[in-house]
Amino acid sequence: MFELHEVQRAVPLPSRYAAPASLDEAAELLSLHGAAARLIAGGTDLMLELSRGARSGVELLVDISGLPGLDRISYDGGRVTLGPLVTHADVIASARMRTAGLPLAQACLEVGSPPLRNRATVVGNIVTASPANDTISALMALGAAVTMTSVRGERTVPIAEFFAGFRQTVLEPDEIVTAIAFDALDGANRAHGRRGVFVKLGLRRAQAISVVHATVVVELDGGRVADLVVALGSVAPTIITVPEATELAAGRELADASADITAAACRAATPIDDIRGSAEYRSHTVGVVVDRAITALATGTEADRWPHQAPRLALTASAADTGPASTVLDEPGDTVTATVNGVQRSAAGAAGKTLMDWLRDDLGLTGTKEGCAEGECGACTVHLDGAAVFSCLVPAGRADGANITTVEGVASPAGDLHPFQQAMVDTGGAQCGFCTPGFVMSAVALLDEIAEPTAEQITVGLSGNLCRCTGYCSIIEAVHAASSDAAVHTAAGDRS
Repeated sequence: MFELHEVQRAVPLPSRYAAPASLDEAAELLSLHGAAARLIAGGTDLMLELSRGARSGVELLVDISGLPGLDRISYDGGRVTLGPLVTHADVIASARMRTAGLPLAQACLEVGSPPLRNRATVVGNIVTASPANDTISALMALGAAVTMTSVRGERTVPIAEFFAGFRQTVLEPDEIVTAIAFDALDGANRAHGRRGVFVKLGLRRAQAISVVHATVVVELDGGRVADLVVALGSVAPTIITVPEATELAAGRELADASADITAAACRAATPIDDIRGSAEYRSHTVGVVVDRAITALATGTEADRWPHQAPRLALTASAADTGPASTVLDEPGDTVTATVNGVQRSAAGAAGKTLMDWLRDDLGLTGTKEGCAEGECGACTVHLDGAAVFSCLVPAGRADGANITTVEGVASPAGDLHPFQQAMVDTGGAQCGFCTPGFVMSAVALLDEIAEPTAEQITVGLSGNLCRCTGYCSIIEAVHAASSDAAVHTAAGDRS
């Protein structure tokens, strides 16, 4: 009998799972269990850390992703506040955020791909505390504050004080980050007000961890710099700012100070060699990205590259509002009940499993494939409460009370293929077939959201899916073919 190598064997997830009915209940669970409990919202980082054994001693997952009302972005009195369940997709979808917090919106647009952004939260990005995490530099430059809540009370700290070191924060085991807030940008006038921009260098256009990223926020008074914050990522153990750049730019026109600001940023960087780039390369490209940021702000073009209707692969405004009210999985026999492909299904054994494994092993829906188990390939894409997600990064307990569609449920009840499925046959898009279910789920979500997507929207919509047969051209052709078929609208109505 063959036995998997240790690197092929995933570490089991915590055997206990709880989806509390309120944030107060979540805080009580964290207080009761201490370091043995771990809060999970999007879970796109935590699920990987657990499966790789990077977080030991966790026995209970406390899942707040189903709590309604925590995914709100509020704009009040010139202050922007993000709730603990605000996802990167939520930020991108907020038209107001594109002015009030443009660098954060740009950073969120660079995170992963649409299915990942549908689950990954901004709070989770800062709690993971990697110096490569894109939103941290944006929030640092925006001067954000982080509010943490526990049964002991509430405290708020500047985001610069939230990080204690490489992948370390001041968040205590019993605390929940309940809000991130910052002053809104107001720079409609190029000569006055506060504006900002985020610039990233990655090794590919999507699903790329930053080689270097930078956020620059400037306040101008009569065309001269009244204040400037430069925040850099992937060049030190934590996200850093460049006080020297602030001093050198004070009282000067931004364009005139550009060279000095860029040089100061290069001096502040202390990068390392790793798989994504050498220290020498990073030191050089720090100057490149900062120069691009300064140029964009000086010319007023910082928002020019924002895409028209970036695909979200979601039809619901808030997936969290339709999630479970309360679920506890303590024993192997505890069951999870979900509406799967329009039929109510129940199965035990969900604790300690991902949604992908629960669908495949317990419900026998093997169309959902495991290609990487890291949210990199998209083969396991399903629709969870109306949004495309990577099921390998979702705890199975989250399925309780949810509405799920897998590739087996895409065709009409009469068995007619969805127009995209038929187009895949007609164009030869279905090759070895392993990645095909994930492409189907992403493409169907894209076509439901945007009936006639542009070439760029198709590229973005499918950016979370990898084809190892290199058959992208025929798959993209299939989306174009399906988008011109009026049956798309009929199929969408059949599934509603």
